[in-house]
This record gives sequence, C-alpha cells and structure tokens, in this order.
Amino acid sequence: MKLIKAYIRHRKVEEVYNALKSEGFGAMTLVECDGTGKYTDSEDSHISEKYPFADACKVTKIEILIPNSVKKKVTAIIREKGRTGYQGDGIILISSVDEVHKIKNNDSGVESV
Repeated sequence: MKLIKAYIRHRKVEEVYNALKSEGFGAMTLVECDGTGKYTDSEDSHISEKYPFADACKVTKIEILIPNSVKKKVTAIIREKGRTGYQGDGIILISSVDEVHKIKNNDSGVESV
C-alpha cells in the first residue's frame, strides 16, 4: 500500500478531488493549511493569521491510501489537475504503508479502508 500526500494550490482542490473521485478514489483526507518556502507563489502570498511571522500561501493537503498498483494513475491525476505551470503548484510525497487497521471492527489490509 502507498500513502500519497499531495500539497496543492487551494484553488485547485475541487478539480483534483472531482477527478480522483470520478476514477473511484473518493476516500481521502483534505486539510487546508498554510505553506511557506522558496517555492511558494509570491502572487498568492499573504501574512498568515496563525503564523504572522511568515509569508504563506493557502494550500490543501490531500492524503489518500491506495494499493501499489494504482500509484501512477493517482499521481498522474493529481499532477494533471493540480498543475498551473507556475511556481507554487505543490509537491507529491509517496510513502509505503506496512499495515492498516480499521478501528471500528479491527479489519486490516487495504480492503478494510
């Protein structure tokens, strides 16, 4: 299993979400956050209310747990739908997941989620 974490422009999240959902990947976590760093988009930059010491851009983190076999498909959707071609489009991180356990009934494995 793979855990994909994608940090994308906030204004692109609906398009990315809808594309993933239409391909059968509707179970994900969406988190609105502030991104900082040298690769943020200076045109979208603002002073964060939570972190007034940092110039930040509003980004959304998407977390999605998937079988290994669909990694390329999911990352391609995120890249295609999340891309504007300008600095600050975001990043995709892919990690291996050793186990997953459902809290409700203690099912385990990728089929449980």
